[in-house]
Order: sequence, then structure tokens, then C-alpha cells
Amino acid sequence: MSNQSQRLVTVILVGSAFLTGVDMFIVNVAFDEIGRDYGTASLAQLSWILSAYAVVFAALLVPMGRLADRYGQKTGFVAGLAVFVAASLACGFAPGVWWLVAFRSVQAIGAAAMTPASLGLLLAAVEPERRAPAARLWATTGAVAAALGPAVGGGLVQISWQWAFWINLPLGLLLIAGALRYVPDVRHNHGTPIPDLLGAAVLAVAVSALVLGIVQGNDWGWTSARVLSAFATTVLAGAVFARRTLRHPSPVIAPSLLAVPAFRWANTAMLVFNGAFGAALLAGILWMQQAWDYGALRTGLAIALGPLAVPITSVVAHRLFPAARPGPMIATGSVLFAASAIWQGTALSTTPAYWSSFLPAWLLGGVAVGLAVPNLLAAGTATLPPSQASTGGGVVSMARQVGLVLGVAVLVTVVDGAAPKTGFTHAWYAVALGMVLAAIAALRMDRVTPRLALHQPVAMTPVTHPLQNSTGANG
Repeated sequence: MSNQSQRLVTVILVGSAFLTGVDMFIVNVAFDEIGRDYGTASLAQLSWILSAYAVVFAALLVPMGRLADRYGQKTGFVAGLAVFVAASLACGFAPGVWWLVAFRSVQAIGAAAMTPASLGLLLAAVEPERRAPAARLWATTGAVAAALGPAVGGGLVQISWQWAFWINLPLGLLLIAGALRYVPDVRHNHGTPIPDLLGAAVLAVAVSALVLGIVQGNDWGWTSARVLSAFATTVLAGAVFARRTLRHPSPVIAPSLLAVPAFRWANTAMLVFNGAFGAALLAGILWMQQAWDYGALRTGLAIALGPLAVPITSVVAHRLFPAARPGPMIATGSVLFAASAIWQGTALSTTPAYWSSFLPAWLLGGVAVGLAVPNLLAAGTATLPPSQASTGGGVVSMARQVGLVLGVAVLVTVVDGAAPKTGFTHAWYAVALGMVLAAIAALRMDRVTPRLALHQPVAMTPVTHPLQNSTGANG
């Protein structure tokens, strides 16, 4: 493949990762406008616009990666991108909030299919010496999307919130056309077992029921039959998922992975860190729009400055501490984010004070994410053999998405129905507590994790596609 063709392939595959990242942040900024348009939708109902996407994406990420290995990376990528684009079009025409939630779930199916395939195709298309830089470029799109997404979304929402989804149509069709023409196919293993799609569905039910119980606890009553039934469903579905994990020939999470202590603690830290981060991101957006009466564009520009600190911190940390152990770096980032959250909760005021109160703490949070997330992703697969790096990377990304879902659910529970200042103050303190727990998990992980270079790409070979969406602040 010529250098020009490699560049085109890189643009197409990295562009797809950027598209899904931007879409997530556009939706965050459009959240308030969607609520106003649907009128009767409560905060708990609207939260499912974010949660349904993350739940489905998390549950299907690993199985879709294995299907792409079996039937072809290009087929999985193009099919996933087509589903994502079609669902984006449908989202803009959704007649009600639950229709929008349903279409977002379909959108997540497409994203789960195209994400692992895009990295697998990219690593196979470039020369061996360029695979690590290409993977870092693919991963860095998360940070760029986090920085540009809110601003782009704010501008689109000025037209209508529907354009937060419809923007995917022209961009997605262009990427599909480019992929069909320029991207070569890759099929790693024709004999890969059919993944446990039923197990993935059971996992989605377990997480969804847990989120339902948390989100509706205030409205339905924590001891009501509906809430207790939701929690019981979580336990039952969790037990079924555990049983299938032990017995299925190609489970969503291989039991051998869970036998690696460093892997368990890395996923625990990832889950808790991203739960706290997801709550913090939505809390900042909702506070500016609801308490300070910021419009979508102003909110998007205000939020964008924090994620800009993520790639800068990542690069600087790599140069200053190239051989640092991951645990202390993750713990440092988590503690800094906890300090940022306490700062936000203490300085919170209904009188707008963006430059003096919100932005300094928000920038500190961006620095914290830049220290923690790349190391979490690298450490999660550092102790795994190459044959398990692909699946391990997918499980780490799955933990990331589940954490975001639970963080949003807890935020909704804390702020819904409470006095604005009291509710959001408690929310920021809950974020700080979550980050302290993430720091503890990171230090536990470091006891059994070997020394590795900061942001070291793991198992970047043509036959694996670790899902390392690394420096992104999109949780």
C-alpha cells in the first residue's frame, strides 16, 4: 500500500472514531434543549438518552469485535457505520423521549461494531513501525472530540437539537464511501467461535435494571415493589451472566482474565473513575444551563477548555516520567480530580462566576484525566499475554462505559428533586468520594503490575486490536 493510500485509510478510520466521540459530547450539551422540546420528560427519563447508549455499547463491544474477527473487519466496520448513520437520522425524527432512547440504543449497536473494527483495520493497514503512532493517533481522537464536541454541539443546537444527530449523516456517508474504496479487508481468524450474544444481552439487562432502580429510587420509593424488583432483576441477571461466563466457549469476559489481579483492579479503578467523571461532566453542563441560564453554545465553549488540558498533560507526563509505574500516576490523577470536585462544590454559587470559580477547578480536572486515563487503559492489559490483549482491552473499555452509566444514574438521584445548590453540591462531593475510591483501587493494582512506560501501547500487532480509546475525556 502506498504512503498516500495509508494516509487515506488512517483519515477514514480515525475519522470514524472521532465521529462517535463527538456524537457523545454533542448529546451532552443538547440534553437541556431536548428536555425543553419534549416538555413532560423528567431528568430521570432524559438520562436514559445517555445511559441506553452506553449500556448497549458496553455490552456489545467485545462480542462485536469477535464477530469482526470471524467475518471480516471491513464488513463489521462498514455495517456498523451504516447502522450508526441510519440510527442518527432516526434520532432526529424521534417523536418522544422513549423513541429517542430506542434509536440511541440502535446507534450504540453500530458504534460497538465499528469501534473495534476501525482499530483492527488501522493496525493492519500501516507498516509495523508505524502501528504504535497510528494507535496513539486513533486513541487521541477521544480528547480532541471531547474538546470540540461541546462547542460543535452548542453551535448545532442553535439551529435545533436534531442537528446534533443529523450531522452524522453527511460525515458518515463520506466515511462509508471512503472505506468501501480505500480500506483493505482483514479477517484475523475464520475459526473464531461465535461470541456469546445472549450473554451480552443479559449483561445489558443487569446494568439497565441497576440503573433503573438507582434513577427511579427517589420517585418510586427505595422500598417500593418496582425498585426492589429492579434490583432483584440485577441480581438474577448478574447470576445468569456469571453462569454463562463460566460455561460458554466464547464468553463476553473470559474467566482467565479475571484471574489476573492487576486486570481486576485496573477494571475496578476504571469503573469507579469513569463513574465519577461521567457525573462531573453532566453536573457541570446541567449547572451552567439550569442555574446560570447558559445557552447550549456558551455551555459548549465553557466545557471545552477542560478537555484541552488532557492531551497536553498526557504528552508532558510522558516526557517527564517515561518509566513511571501506572498506579501512582492513576492515583495522583484521581486525587487531583477529587480536589477539583471539592473545589467545585465549595465554590458553587447561583451567581455566574465561570472564570473565577468554575474554570480553574475544571482545568485541574482536565489535568487529572490526562494523568489517569491513559495509564488506566495501558495498565489494564499490560499483564495479559498478547493472545488476550484484544479481549482485555475490550473489557477495559466496557468497564469504562458501565462506569459512565452508573455515574449519570447516581448524579440524577442526587440532584433530582433537591434544591439546586444543595443537590449539585452533594453531587460534587460524591464525585470526590468516587475519585478517592479510584485512587485506592489504582494503588492496589500497582502492587501486582510490572513497571511499564507511560502510555505504552500494548500488543500492537496485526492480529490484535486492543480497544484503547486512551486520552479521551469522554469517559
